[in-house]
Amino acid sequence: MCGIAALALPHEPALLDRLGDALAHRGPDEGGVHRDGDVALVARRLAILDISGGSQPMANDDGSLVIAFNGEIFNAPELRAELERDGVPFASDHSDTEVVLRLYERGGEFLPRLNGMFAFVVHDRRRNLLFGARDRFGIKPLYYTRPDGGFACASELRALLLVPGVERALDRESLSHYLSLRFVPGERSILEGILRLAPAHAFRYDMTTGSFTTWRWWRLAFEPEERDDWPERVREALRSAVERWTLADVPVAVSLSGGLDSSAVAALLAEAGPRLRTYTLGFTSREDERLNELPLARALAERYGTEHHELVVDADDLLDDLLQMVWALDEPYGGGLPSWYVFRFMAADVKVGLTGTGGDELFGNYRRFVPFETARLARFRRSFSKYYFEPSYYLGESEKRRLGLDGPSTSVLLENVFGQSSSESARDSVLYLDTHTQLPDEFLLMTDRFSMRFSLEARTPFLDNELVDLVARIPPEVRTRADDPKYLLREAVADLVTPAHLEAPKRGFVFPLERWLRVELRPLVDRLLSPEHLRAQGIFEPTYDFRALDAELLWPVLMFQLWHLLYVDEALTEAPTFSWRDVAARAAP
Repeated sequence: MCGIAALALPHEPALLDRLGDALAHRGPDEGGVHRDGDVALVARRLAILDISGGSQPMANDDGSLVIAFNGEIFNAPELRAELERDGVPFASDHSDTEVVLRLYERGGEFLPRLNGMFAFVVHDRRRNLLFGARDRFGIKPLYYTRPDGGFACASELRALLLVPGVERALDRESLSHYLSLRFVPGERSILEGILRLAPAHAFRYDMTTGSFTTWRWWRLAFEPEERDDWPERVREALRSAVERWTLADVPVAVSLSGGLDSSAVAALLAEAGPRLRTYTLGFTSREDERLNELPLARALAERYGTEHHELVVDADDLLDDLLQMVWALDEPYGGGLPSWYVFRFMAADVKVGLTGTGGDELFGNYRRFVPFETARLARFRRSFSKYYFEPSYYLGESEKRRLGLDGPSTSVLLENVFGQSSSESARDSVLYLDTHTQLPDEFLLMTDRFSMRFSLEARTPFLDNELVDLVARIPPEVRTRADDPKYLLREAVADLVTPAHLEAPKRGFVFPLERWLRVELRPLVDRLLSPEHLRAQGIFEPTYDFRALDAELLWPVLMFQLWHLLYVDEALTEAPTFSWRDVAARAAP
């Protein structure tokens, strides 16, 4: 796991040091630089595999190819064995980075063969180009920009802000979508001119001609098969995925909630090998003690004899780190924040943590497909917005116009993705929609930024290539049911967990937003959403009554204002040294 950056533009050598420093939290173990005229690769390494032999950037034998790689390839041992049988020599003992380098060197289409999570850049000196790619679901990030006709890319948006010529201009279209979704979707970031390489895409930047091209190298395809052994096949595929995604030369742990997904991961891993470490986060909240998942997680840990660790945090403690979270996230985010604490907790002991992320999206995602199967929705094309978008998301189009934003319809954006599934089944199309929007752009982004802030590699075995391909072959009416969306997964792992795990409703920590915004955060709301501040800022309608918004709608607006304060108003290049209380106490402009 690493933080990487690449440049193809005139630059001072000191810039490479600044880029490395900006990414050091992603790779505190060592850093390296490759520089060839205007071209440079920067890598910060979190050493997990082939500790002594995986230093980066890594070159081939004659130095004609150099790679900076972020992530892990979990089928690297098999790919390496195949290459060695073909006579390909290796310099490292078992580096997965070198496997990718040798595959590129051999030529041909190799990206679909990589089972793992990755974002990388290769400097091909013979062809005078940069080649890069990102994994299927966007587990690992890669931003890029074209300042003054050159090229720069990095694992995190804020690293690119160090590159001369990169501006901090707000992308109002992205802001409009964010206010509906609580995350920024798609290839456009929150800043104009800084883009995300899309999941399952590759790029080529030809430094001779200056041409830049991207293309999709994989697409989720639904090819249903009629069988009667799907629970057994799901169980075996998940077991193989969990074992495959533990490839490491350092200890591996599991982030264990009381949910079915992480419980299944922990149980399968505990069965497979030596004593497992598990970590669970619990909350005390005045609003709802039922949200505490510690008893369920503890029951599973006791069943398998794991080395179990628990951290209990008061809900209000989240506010203490609020600005640090906003800074770490790169872009505005109005969703859940508790993962910050569990990843920090785990990182004190281990470098690698498995999570259950992706299980919801693969298996029904809380019945999100049900509205599409109603007669009214099937009959009227325009009902996507009325019956799906408006009930499922946050600020609608008319409300955003009253706020002073007049961007393209977020509902139409989602409907277009929904229609790309090439399936007649609404259940398939919702799975496709979720894995191309909320999964990469909210959950995986948050997981990457929060875990890497503490130098922890978070892994997601539910997104294993072979498991996902298997799930896409399960007929949609078998994969999930309207009355029990995860029934198939439940059948597959029923004997691995306790009866309480099978019967427990979905839980999750719900912020006491209404109280926060009315009491603790009220001075901050008054400061950042006052007519005077809004008028000086020039984004929102100054006379809009934000206090009239429900807490669920006001929270994303406040989180955007905090992001804008750090990234645009203050134009920070390092984490803030002040708190939100300091901001609230400032005099209005």
